[in-house]
Amino acid sequence: MKTTYVVALFVMLLVVLLGNAEVSEAKAQVSCSALELWACADAMISSKPTPPSALCCSELKQQTPCLCQYIKDLEQIVNSTNTKNVFSTCGVQFPTC
Repeated sequence: MKTTYVVALFVMLLVVLLGNAEVSEAKAQVSCSALELWACADAMISSKPTPPSALCCSELKQQTPCLCQYIKDLEQIVNSTNTKNVFSTCGVQFPTC
């Protein structure tokens, strides 16, 4: 039941971000969309450690210019131990914003 609640919260926050997470193309050449990180959802919010998929790591690397905005908007989820483990496993440095 708790996992369902967390997943629903994650999905709602991702939808909210769609309107707020645009980064200028001059800055990043990336269209920031938190939905691109959907492949990482299981690994980030699972109650037990779950390794990220190759797709998750690929999307995480592409979305690197957007991560500070995501961290700001999704602080409670993004700052979890599981999320930091996903970054580490994917070889992406967790940003300090």
